Amino acid sequence: MSVREATFLGFGNPVDPRPDELQAWAYNPESVPLHTMPKDWDLLISGDVLGPTLFELAMDRQCPARRFAQHCMYIYAADGLRQNASGQRKRRLKKYVERAEEVGDEPMQIWAHNCRVLMTRPELFDHHDWMEGGLVRYPRRLGLFNRR
Repeated sequence: MSVREATFLGFGNPVDPRPDELQAWAYNPESVPLHTMPKDWDLLISGDVLGPTLFELAMDRQCPARRFAQHCMYIYAADGLRQNASGQRKRRLKKYVERAEEVGDEPMQIWAHNCRVLMTRPELFDHHDWMEGGLVRYPRRLGLFNRR
């Protein structure tokens, strides 16, 4: 039985879900609605442990929770582009960006483009766009020459 076919029964610890739990939930998100999750759950899970899982979900056109995973990848990217982000986080982010550029569809190529813009022009960071889902709700390519 694949993860997609399995019935998701809930998180052992919703504040610190395991990658397999997150993946199972993403293919059955109605089983535990987002509004029932802990406050700022998107921020809590958008770190290095679940980064690979979130990236794969964001890349999967068939994933019912894909937009949520894309939102989390915007959070992951913004956090990874801070001056004090770890070298490991920056390297991982660069690999995700390169993979999205190579094989991602339009939403993920837009994500990769926006990450590259923020790498070059960190002053273009907008909290609403990157941390609150603005770039997922209103997808667009950020320009290198935007004034701020």
